[in-house]
Amino acid sequence: MTAAVRALLLAAGLALVGYGLYGLLGDPYVTDPLDVLVWAVGGLVLHDGLWVALVCLLGAFLVRGPVLRGWLVVAAAVTAVGLPAVLRAGDDHGNPSVLPLPYLRNWLLVLAATAGLALLVALAGRWRRRARTVRRPAPPGDRS
Repeated sequence: MTAAVRALLLAAGLALVGYGLYGLLGDPYVTDPLDVLVWAVGGLVLHDGLWVALVCLLGAFLVRGPVLRGWLVVAAAVTAVGLPAVLRAGDDHGNPSVLPLPYLRNWLLVLAATAGLALLVALAGRWRRRARTVRRPAPPGDRS
């Protein structure tokens, strides 16, 4: 990637961050921007200090193979996003439109679909390795 492309992407990213901060600080519902900063730092510490470290350690010591490790990272991310809705299913406080979907079923379907895709990737890799190792018959007259 050239330096000009990198500089352009950096400028675009900084512009988006600036626009987000402008929208956040100009939002009438945000009464104390310090609370937002505490929440963001807490999320960063929780994510980088605990979640990523735990996933990396488990992947490095308990799981063999890059496909399974990759699927476990995807499953952990899907679980981190979907688990709050799964745990609150049925807790609608008299308003059935608050959590209207079968979140447990949907979470399990997403996990199953990503596991199936990971299995297909693993099988394709095994098939490709097996196809490379199949010996071709030697041409006639070749006695090496």
